[in-house]
Amino acid sequence: MDLARVAFGLLLLVLAGDALVRGAVNLALRLGIPALVVGLTVVAFGTSAPEMLVSVNATIDGKPGIALGNVVGSNIANILLVLGISALIATIHSSRLDLTRSFVTMLAATVLFIVLCALGPITWWHGLILLAGLGVMLWDSFANASSAAEIEGADLDMPWWQVLAYLGVGLVGLPVGADFLVEGSVNIARVLGISEAVIGLTLVAVGTSLPELATSIAAALRGQADVAMGNVIGSNVFNLLGIIGVSAMVGDLAVPAQMLTRDLPVMLGVSLLLAPFVLARRDITRGVGVGFVGLYGAYATVLVLA
Repeated sequence: MDLARVAFGLLLLVLAGDALVRGAVNLALRLGIPALVVGLTVVAFGTSAPEMLVSVNATIDGKPGIALGNVVGSNIANILLVLGISALIATIHSSRLDLTRSFVTMLAATVLFIVLCALGPITWWHGLILLAGLGVMLWDSFANASSAAEIEGADLDMPWWQVLAYLGVGLVGLPVGADFLVEGSVNIARVLGISEAVIGLTLVAVGTSLPELATSIAAALRGQADVAMGNVIGSNVFNLLGIIGVSAMVGDLAVPAQMLTRDLPVMLGVSLLLAPFVLARRDITRGVGVGFVGLYGAYATVLVLA
């Protein structure tokens, strides 16, 4: 039964991710919004919905380790696993993009989150700070966006109802698929005797990152590197500011000591790995993708064996 839930969740995630990309890029074309901004908002928030649901529910259930581990683990997986696998399928031409502002925003959100964790537990007023930061990020993204003349792969003749239908299928299908996947995966993990902390940082984190993976793969195959990169960066920012911000409003989040000394530094280090690809505008090639996936495998191995 649990295996069937996992399989159904995976299928729904892939189909919904493709629908969300189709709807998002066509929405950007009609509104004159750059695809990068759409990736930072509509696509990123849609694919982060599973993380939101999992972390809020875990906080309500009194399991802050899963709530925090889900976000920290998802941010690590988004960069190493999502961009890594996407690059294995098709080179991500980040050299064509100006992602400096978005990248700096992600680093600032990461540092702010780590500081609040060090001052933990994370309470409602910490949540207000994080949500305020999210509001500033959204305002800055729109205020500094320039119009896009053309978006590769967009259907100029797609009617409005179809654009909205794609977005609806994506935004609804992604969290539903992730719910099936995470529920089945967590049940299997518990049967195998895996600890709650490891479940949050690995199984739940990867499960809730599958929407980002499905969406970014679809974007990479269509040659839309701006959506793939914007999706990952936007999702990471939203995970830290939006998801933890909302979760902290629901209940206090105690930060495990091991997360402070191991997982948070890893998250910061992985975020800095994107610096040469953003600041020096280097493409994320298949070779880099192999390295990213290998690093994630090493990190997951350390978690399981610890």
